[in-house]
Amino acid sequence: MSHQTGITANEELLSFFSSCRNGDVRAFAVTIEDEALSLGTWKPPHKSWEEDYDPVVLPMLKPKQPSYILYRLDSQAHGGYEWVLISWSPDDSPVRQKMLYASTKATLKKEFGAAQIKDEIFGTVQDDVSLDGLHRHRKSASAPVPLTAREEEINEIKKQEVGVDISVDTKHQTMAGISFPLVPNALQAIKNFTTGNLQYVQLKIDMSAEEIKLESTAESLAVSGLSSRVPDSAARYHLYRFDHNYEGDFFHSVLFIYSMPGYACPIKERMLYSSSKNPVIDLLENGLNLVIAKKLEIGEGSELTEEYLLDEIHPKQNLHRPKFAKPKGPANRGAKRLTKAPKDGEGNP
Repeated sequence: MSHQTGITANEELLSFFSSCRNGDVRAFAVTIEDEALSLGTWKPPHKSWEEDYDPVVLPMLKPKQPSYILYRLDSQAHGGYEWVLISWSPDDSPVRQKMLYASTKATLKKEFGAAQIKDEIFGTVQDDVSLDGLHRHRKSASAPVPLTAREEEINEIKKQEVGVDISVDTKHQTMAGISFPLVPNALQAIKNFTTGNLQYVQLKIDMSAEEIKLESTAESLAVSGLSSRVPDSAARYHLYRFDHNYEGDFFHSVLFIYSMPGYACPIKERMLYSSSKNPVIDLLENGLNLVIAKKLEIGEGSELTEEYLLDEIHPKQNLHRPKFAKPKGPANRGAKRLTKAPKDGEGNP
């Protein structure tokens, strides 16, 4: 479910939002009750935020019941304290509840104040959202140190020294790859995507500057609106989180989509996007620890239907081997010749 539910915070929670920023609250839980975001348990601070974390957060996690927990750090920014948003969604909770909480999170962030939220973590088991889980999340979200222009140039020379077989249109790229740097706001958008703040990110190559820039983003984007984001005369890279329900389970499947509208693009553009694709994927998977469920290549946006995405992520198993079809004979070969064996004595002199 990628659209908002229409659920908003009730008056008690809105009032609590205003009062909890003075430092008297360490953490509080938010649940969905009677079609509204409602205040649950809250706890005051006792020690440092790291010492308080597990004793405060873990008891708030209810089995089989999704919830949100906002946890206050000791650092301050934007005129207030910084907070961590914890999205708790146990595996054994009802699917409808998982979908409801997933699609209402953006509303909670907006009403609380997204600028106050420094980090977000999602968990289905306690280990995911414990203090160790938060530290693992922060480590994985840290970006690699950007290379200088000189370092990029040296890397490019090394890559060009490798023998390669370049094919512009092939889907099996055999080129070593051309690695262009990401501009800072593009890297930040990808980080926001990995933490769940964004559902969609589009990247483009600036061929004159030889760098990858941010083209557009979306906090929430339904599959039906995905096709309109794909240009019909330019190549692009797209990151999309496909939130969907399949056979009773809810999935947050990350897709990397490479769109290339064939010969509508100049040959140089096709070559650069094709040869830069693998380095971009490598950065996402190994540099930012983003788990990509499926990598897709499309020619036009109309291909991106919900049915197509489901078939790609959950391919149907072919349980029956197809029967061998006897090839047809050549056309217009004339009537079939009939023969029969002669009887004894026939045809003998």
